[in-house]
Amino acid sequence: MLKSFFFIFAVLVILVVSVAGFRGEKFSKPPIELFSDMVRQPKYNAQVPCDFFADGCSARLPVPHTVPLGYAMPQHKPVDGSSGADTSPYKQVQFSSGDSYFDTGKIGTAWGTGIPVDDISPAFLARGQQQFTTFCQACHGATGAGNGIAGKYGLAAIANLHQQRLRTMADGEIFNTISKGKNTMFGCGSRIQVPDRWAIIAFLRALQKSQGGATLLDVPPEEQTHLKMQTP
Repeated sequence: MLKSFFFIFAVLVILVVSVAGFRGEKFSKPPIELFSDMVRQPKYNAQVPCDFFADGCSARLPVPHTVPLGYAMPQHKPVDGSSGADTSPYKQVQFSSGDSYFDTGKIGTAWGTGIPVDDISPAFLARGQQQFTTFCQACHGATGAGNGIAGKYGLAAIANLHQQRLRTMADGEIFNTISKGKNTMFGCGSRIQVPDRWAIIAFLRALQKSQGGATLLDVPPEEQTHLKMQTP
């Protein structure tokens, strides 16, 4: 029994010394690992050629027409001697960069109400609808009723945007929710530009009115007479 103990002890000592004695040594062959180490991966390092791609480069060019976050897109070139200044909010990348109501949704320490744009035009609402479809529809649904496709895959507690709490919520608070998220909703402040967030809110308000709560006063004056004539 004692001989067996000393034999096993000697084997363990030899194993420990063999393993520990080679720590810090460099070998040309990769080590034997029972579980792969994330430090060593089948990847290409920067500026290293490879034979996987036809051009022999491991680094790939960006997808055409993509721009890095925060990059200001060039404005249109002057035409016929004009200044060429394009004031469209969609010609430059604009993310929150100040403490104004436009950037934060707050007036002082309180949430503000109102869409801070000069003209809520059909084009502005169409932009809001497009952005709503891209970023909001998957969860909230096309009509904002909270019945988007994400709910069918386990995402719970999706808000119905037509509930009274959200109908009366200040526009600035909705802006903040879009920017920073709330509960299970992730923030989109790094994905949706500031003018587009306001466009989404403008479209949401129109969507809410379309599902109840709109009055004749919400119709443009030039169309009110036409609607009155059609009313029995």
